[in-house]
Amino acid sequence: MKIIFLGAPGAGKGTQAEKVAAHLNIPTISTGAIIRAALKEGTEMGLAAKAYIEAGKLVPDEVVIGIIKERLANDDCKNGFILDGFPRTIAQAEALDAMGIEIDLVVNISVDDATIVERMSGRRVCAACGATFHTKFNPSADGDKCDKCGAELTIRKDDKPEVVADRLRVYHEETEPLERYYDAKGILKTVVGQEKLEDTTALTFKAIGV
Repeated sequence: MKIIFLGAPGAGKGTQAEKVAAHLNIPTISTGAIIRAALKEGTEMGLAAKAYIEAGKLVPDEVVIGIIKERLANDDCKNGFILDGFPRTIAQAEALDAMGIEIDLVVNISVDDATIVERMSGRRVCAACGATFHTKFNPSADGDKCDKCGAELTIRKDDKPEVVADRLRVYHEETEPLERYYDAKGILKTVVGQEKLEDTTALTFKAIGV
């Protein structure tokens, strides 16, 4: 199966994509991970991306699409794959179509903005050992220090409420239109994210038919 996972930042699409990939024994292809790998391997597209990143600019669509195309040509994608984080825009979706890649299913993990802000702004990370906690769902014993090593807990810049709100705004403007794009093709399935991870996974598997 060739599957795309959609969902706002913090909706949990990456987690669900990994679970489905393990069940179907197909690779999950995350745009961020591919770009990092292409940079490390020094591929032609990776070097092109590096020039933009070093200049502090966004990697343009044609370079991202080139990197995706390189990755999908690998042997491990012959029996299917999951795309996580791509496409992000209608233009990228159209470019994927132009590559002749037929997507079987698009799974949209839907979680309301208020829940996402609560989930992400409550995350705390240990600066020393990297352990993660959550002020509501998985708090440390005293709320300020890491249970594992005793170091101070911090909030990542990406998890600050104002940053989360801005990321959601960009998602609604640029990526949410993909729901209509794929719905028009008859391949969109929406899964409403649940409070418990396993409940969302059960609904995701049901949507995929596995």
